[in-house]
This record gives sequence, structure tokens and C-alpha cells, in this order.
Amino acid sequence: MSEQISYASGLGTEAEKMALAGASSLRGGKRLRARFLLTARRAVDEVSPAEPVASDAAAIGVAAALEVFQAAALVHDDLIDNSDTRRGQPAAHRALQAVHEAADWAGDAEAFGRSGAVLLGDLLVAWSDDLLEESLDGVPTAGPTRRHYAQMRRDVTIGQFLDVAEESAYVAHADDSHADRALRVASYKSARYSIQKPLQIGAALAGADDAQIEALGRFGHDIGMAFQLRDDVLGVFGDSAVTGKPSGDDLREGKRTVLVAYARHALPADRRADLDGMLGDRGLDAVRIQALQQTIVETGALARTEELIAQYERQAENALDGARLGDGAVAELRALARAATQRTS
Repeated sequence: MSEQISYASGLGTEAEKMALAGASSLRGGKRLRARFLLTARRAVDEVSPAEPVASDAAAIGVAAALEVFQAAALVHDDLIDNSDTRRGQPAAHRALQAVHEAADWAGDAEAFGRSGAVLLGDLLVAWSDDLLEESLDGVPTAGPTRRHYAQMRRDVTIGQFLDVAEESAYVAHADDSHADRALRVASYKSARYSIQKPLQIGAALAGADDAQIEALGRFGHDIGMAFQLRDDVLGVFGDSAVTGKPSGDDLREGKRTVLVAYARHALPADRRADLDGMLGDRGLDAVRIQALQQTIVETGALARTEELIAQYERQAENALDGARLGDGAVAELRALARAATQRTS
């Protein structure tokens, strides 16, 4: 990262500020994707009779590339969602807005911040690509690793669009289809991207066979679904001091999650209209947030979502049974899965 910042500094103070904002966006986080990637690689290596096909340095580099791509996704996600904070600090577009204000530049500071964040996200994607290619240079399994990485990028981009579209498109679809549509968003935007593909990238890097890739894929998708559903719960009920985002932020953003779908389905038409009227209102105060939270609990939506999380966890537990993977790494994968789905932030 220091090389990229040094390069930007040579282009002037404005470029340096952008590069520093990029470096700042990489701070914090659970590094969950990197940990799943590295553990899957070890799960394959532990049962391979040959020497590892990729060095530790290559594996760490690919894992780091994934985390840089995650930073890019968060920069764009916060911009789309109009989120002010990320990981307890200003979101990238707000940080760039503050750069404009502190420098006393001309023009609209907020517009500058939003434009800068679009470009910053693109820059982070480029940095991610650079790091991936440098890490895979000369690695025999570079081809399949790249293919899984590329699929991950396509899936999360489409999933992000589906998430944005659903906030408007829900009106054109029957109420009893909303939960399935929310699960489709969860699959593409999060489950495949957060856990399934990192596992398969790590396995591909280690030279995994089709059966190993498939077993890790089944495990990863189910844990990824549970991970996203837990995120949905925290987006409504999470403690802001722990999550780093305001409590009920998903309600202000109008997220059409499974929680919301279950709640709407259980409400009579008039109360459903009231709920729809409040969702997406950026001015929701604590009293109305609490009222929406209570509705979600009273309709049984929270309990149904918790049961669905448990169901995905049970399915994932069975996915690795009998798979030709190292016992030590599999035990670590199960521990990582528990940390991903039984969390408070």
C-alpha cells in the first residue's frame, strides 16, 4: 500500500488525499473473507500428498487482494445506501467531503465527496487486481483461481443491483414472493461473495478437485446465507456501539430483507401500508425505529429469521461430512462459521 500512496503523492496533494482515503478504508473489519480463503487452502493442502502448489506468500497475497476488493465494495455500498459511518468512522464519501471542507475548496463539498467515492472505489478495485496478478505470477493454479475470483466479482455486482432494485421493484410482485426475492438478493450480494467464493478461491489455489470445490461451495453458501441473515437482524436490532452503525439503519435505508418480508406478510393490509410508508425514511427517529422493531418482533418475523439462520447452520454442518479435507482445517472452518453467524457486529 505504501507504494501506491507514494505513487499518488508524486501526482500532487489531491491525488495523495485520495490514496490516503483508500488506505483508511482498509482499516478495521473482521477479515472474514481472507480467513475463509486461507483456511480452505489449508484444508486441501492437508490431504494432498504433494508439496503445496502455491506458496504461503502467494496465498496471503490473494487473500489480501480479496480484502482490498471488499474495501472497494464497502465504499460503493455506503455511497448507494447514503450511510454516514463504516466501522465506527466516517464512510469514504463523508471522509472525502471533510477533505474538501477542511481545504476550503470551491463548490459543493457533499457532491465532491460522492464523486470522489465513486472513483475511490474504482481505484481500490484496480489495486485489488494488481495485487491478485502479482500474487498469482508463476503459480500453476492461477487459471482456476482467477475464474473463481471473477465469478465472485460478477455475482456481488449483480447482487448489489438486485438489492437496490428491490427497494423499488417489490411493488410489482406478490407479497408472498418477497421472502424468496430477499433470499435471492442475500445469495448473490452476500453468501456467494462473503464465504462461498472465498472458500473456493482458496481451494482452487491449492489445486482442489471438483468434489472438494463442491463440498466447500455447499458449506460456504449455507453459512453465507446465515451470515447475511444475521447481518439483517443486526441492521435492525444491533447496538450501534458494537456494530459501528446507527441502530435501525437498515430501516432508514429501506432494505427489503427477509425480516421485512416476513413482517409484511403477517400484517393486515392497512398496517402493511404503514410499514411501507416508514421504510426508507431517512428521518426516522428513535421512537419510530422502536415501533418498527416491535412490529417485526410481534409478527414473528424475528423468530422466523432466527430459525432460518439455524436451518442454514444445520445444513452447513452436514455439507463437509465425508469430504476429503483436512480435519484440522475443517474444525477451524466450523469455528469460523460459528463466529460469522453468532455475532453481535
